[in-house]
Order: sequence, then structure tokens, then C-alpha cells
Amino acid sequence: MATYAIGDIQGCYDELRELLKKVNFSKNDNLWLAGDLVNRGPKSLETLRFLHSLRDQVTVVLGNHDLHLLAVYSGAMKAKRSDTFHDILVAPDAEKLMKWLRNQPLLATDEQLGFTMVHAGIPPQWSLKKAHRRAREVETVLQGTLANEFFRHMYGNQPACWSGELKGWDRLRTITNYFTRMRFCDSEGKMEFSAKGTLASQPSGFMPWFNHEGKALKKGYLVFGHWAALEGKADRANVFALDTGCVWGNTLTALRLDDKELISVKSNKRYGN
Repeated sequence: MATYAIGDIQGCYDELRELLKKVNFSKNDNLWLAGDLVNRGPKSLETLRFLHSLRDQVTVVLGNHDLHLLAVYSGAMKAKRSDTFHDILVAPDAEKLMKWLRNQPLLATDEQLGFTMVHAGIPPQWSLKKAHRRAREVETVLQGTLANEFFRHMYGNQPACWSGELKGWDRLRTITNYFTRMRFCDSEGKMEFSAKGTLASQPSGFMPWFNHEGKALKKGYLVFGHWAALEGKADRANVFALDTGCVWGNTLTALRLDDKELISVKSNKRYGN
């Protein structure tokens, strides 16, 4: 039995099936998915249906594209011209798939394997225990009766920094942005959203979130997605960047958590714009 963590699939269903075939994925194995299951790629509906069929073997954390899909499905947000998940919205099994997706967490940890997974990152001032507590705040609202209201307030870059004094939608938006959108931040956890390039593109006063001496990174390993420009290189021994840009024509990558071996397949084409 093995556990494989895979970066942003983004509707690249054919490449996902090819990658699972390459690692000989079986009913005895487990799959970790670092968010952004859908959007930009060509087969978001097929991807969701397939992963739902494997749900007893799958651990998912939500990414920003997954949350955007849920927001559009709820009616709280209109789809963008670049969105490629219209087939999900009109599918006969959409309600079942969206209910499953909405009940996935923002953060997952397996203490036995010694791994934690998040889509984007964890701010340096949070311990892993506090990160799980903050994630649960958002998950409780997302899975409850206030979900649609949450989606209406989810978008935006402010507040850019955590404070224990934050309340209401500002608090939940900040938590969500850390877990699903953060790339660069300063030592106090203030996020910078405009820079999306390589490590060399960091703005003055900011660093990649994983280069700070974060409390959550002091022990164990962490896998994340979201940042295709890193090309799988996080520059830290216990952190693995798994978004290797399949939707941009690069590769889809799996990390076997048991022995930390990386396995990739080439994208069939560039799908993203």
C-alpha cells in the first residue's frame, strides 16, 4: 500500500489517469490531492466524477479554483470567461459532486506518515495546531447554512495580514487566502498577491511563505500546490511543491509519501491561457 500526493490537476483528466497508471495505482493505495482539481483544463467534470468514485481512497484539500467553482454553483458569483467548468454546472450529478467537494477540508495531516497538505501555504506565525483550528473555522461555515453568504464575501485581498482581532467575513477571508492563494509574505505574515513568478521574482520585503522560519514547518513534511512557476522546486528540504504546471503544458507530478519519490507525466498540450 502506498500514498501518492498529486499537485494541481485542473481538469487534466487524461494526464491524471496516465500518471496513476504509471505508478500502478490500485485499490490498496491512497491518493492525496493538493487542491485545484478543476478549471482551465478540458475535463473538469470527468476529473470530479473519477475522484468521487475513488472517494474512500482520496484525501483532498480545497484550492482557490475549487472554491470558485463552488461559489459559481451556489449563484453567489458569476463564471468568468476563462472558466472551463460549465459542464459541471449543468451535469445531472452536479449536486452530488458539489456536496462532496464542499465537504473537503482546507488542511490535512497524517501523523503516521508525518505529512501535512495544503493548497497554497501556512503563514509563518501559525503552528500546525493553530492552522488546523483556523481551517476548521472556514470549513464549518463552508459546510453549513451560511456557505452562500461566505462565497459572497470570499473574494478580495484585504485584510492582507492575520490578526487575532479579526472578526466575521474579514477573518474568514484572510484565513482562506492563506490556505488557497498565498505565495509571498513577510515575516509577520502579510501577503503580497501581485507576484506569481519564480523565487527570483519576490518583491522587496517579502519571501516565499516556506522560506520563513514558520512554526508549522519545524517538524514533519509539507506538500502544497498552487505555484506552477516554482516548477516543483520549493528550496526547502521538508517542503514539496507539487504544482508542476500540467495545465500550462508542463507535467503532472505525484510524490510517493512513503519514500518521497517523485513521478511525473508530460502534459498532452497547453490548456491554460
